Amino acid sequence: MHVLVVGMNHRTAPVEIRERFAFREEELPDALRMLKETNSVLEGVILSTCNRTEVYAVVDRLYMCGTFVRGFLEKWFGVPRRDMLPYLYIYEDDMAVEHLFRVACGLDSMILGETQILGQVKDAFATAQACGATGTMFNSIFRQAVTLAKRAHTETGIAEHPVSVSYAAVELGRSIVGDYGDKTVLLIGAGKMGGLTIRHLKAAGVGRLLVANRTWSRAVETAEAFGGRAVPWESVGEALAEADVVVSSTGASGHVLTEEAVRAALAGRRTDRPVLMIDIAVPRDLDPAIGDLPNVYLYDIDDLERLVDRHFEERRKQAARIEAMVREELVRYREWLRMLGVVPAIRALRGKAEAVYRSVMADLENKLPELNDRQIKTIRKLAKSIVNQLLRDPIERLKETAGEPPSQRDEALRMFVRMFALEDAVDDEVGGAPENSREEAVAGR
Repeated sequence: MHVLVVGMNHRTAPVEIRERFAFREEELPDALRMLKETNSVLEGVILSTCNRTEVYAVVDRLYMCGTFVRGFLEKWFGVPRRDMLPYLYIYEDDMAVEHLFRVACGLDSMILGETQILGQVKDAFATAQACGATGTMFNSIFRQAVTLAKRAHTETGIAEHPVSVSYAAVELGRSIVGDYGDKTVLLIGAGKMGGLTIRHLKAAGVGRLLVANRTWSRAVETAEAFGGRAVPWESVGEALAEADVVVSSTGASGHVLTEEAVRAALAGRRTDRPVLMIDIAVPRDLDPAIGDLPNVYLYDIDDLERLVDRHFEERRKQAARIEAMVREELVRYREWLRMLGVVPAIRALRGKAEAVYRSVMADLENKLPELNDRQIKTIRKLAKSIVNQLLRDPIERLKETAGEPPSQRDEALRMFVRMFALEDAVDDEVGGAPENSREEAVAGR
C-alpha cells in the first residue's frame, strides 16, 4: 500500500482558483464515497479550507494512481484536467506523510505556526472516519499527525507569538489591561484594519464595544455587526472616558484626537486604570504627544509591525524545532510501516501459543486434581516462561525481516506462516484474504 496526496494551496493557486476547487462541508460524505470508488483507492481523507484543498489517499500501487485522483477532482468539480494541472502538487509515500505532519503543525500555513489548521485536519479525519473512508493506514497516520501537532504547539509555544498587526494589537492589549471580559473597547472609524482588530478582540471576550464614526449609519452598521453600541461623533470624548482600549482607524488627513482632548477626557480617571490606544491609521489619527500622558499606552502601526517582525523571527526559530520533531515522527512512521506487515503473523503465533498453554494447563489440572493453588500457580508461571522464551527468538527474527527488501521479507514471512501453521489465524487477522494474496495482505502491501 502507498500514501498519496494531491492538492493545491495558497502558494500554488490564487484565491479565484482555490474557490473553484473548494469542497462544501455538506458535500464531503458524497465526495468521500466517490473517492473510495475511484480505481485503486483504498482509503481517503479530504481536507478543504480557505487556503488549501488536498485529497489524501491510500492506494494499492503508485503507477497511475495520481492520475486517478486527479480524475476524481476533474469529475467532482466538472473542470477539465488541463485547467487544474498547473496548480496541483502531488506527494507520495514518505513525502506525503511528511507533508501531512507539516500541515497539521501549521508549518505549511500562510501564517507560520497557526493553530486553526489542526482543528481542520482533525475534522477532516473525523468526517472520513464517520463515512467509513479510512482504515488501518489513515487511522494511524492521522492520529499520529494530530498528536504531533498538539505536542509541537505545547512544547514550542509557537502560536504565542502573533504575526498579524491586528492580532498583535490584541495580545499587546492583554498584557496591558489584563483580561478583556470586563473591559470596554472604543473603535474610532470603521476601517478594514479596525474591523479586523475588533474581530480579534471579540474573540478574546471583550465585554463592551463602542463604535464612533463620522458617518452615523456606518457606525450603527459596524456596531450591530459586532454586537456593540454606536456613539455619535461629537460624543467621542465621553466614550473615551469609559474606554479601556481605543482602536483608531479613520481616513482623516489630520489628528482625530489631540493631546488636549485626551487629557480632558481622562481627567479624574483612576490611576490604577490604564488605557491602551492603538493607532492603525496612516496618516496617524492620534497625536503622538498623547503617549506622554500618565497611564496612557499609545502604539501606532509601526510599533505593531516591529512587534510582528520580532514575533515572526521567534516563530521561525520555533518552526525549526517543529521541523526536527516532524523528522523524528517520520522515523517512527517508517518503523510502524515496516512492522505493519509482520504484526498479524506475530499476533497469530502468540495467540496459538496462548491457546496451547491454556489447553495443556487445563489438562494438567484435570489429571492432577491433588495439586493445591500454590503448586498450580508455580506450574503456570514456569509454563508461561517456557512459552515466552521459545517465542522470543522466532519473533525477533521475524521483526528483523521487516527491514529487508520486499521480496526477501515476503518470502521469510511466507515461510514463517507455513512453519508454524498459522495460515488460518493470519487469514482471520487480515480479513480472510484469498490464498494468492495472503502474503501481500500480511506484508501490508
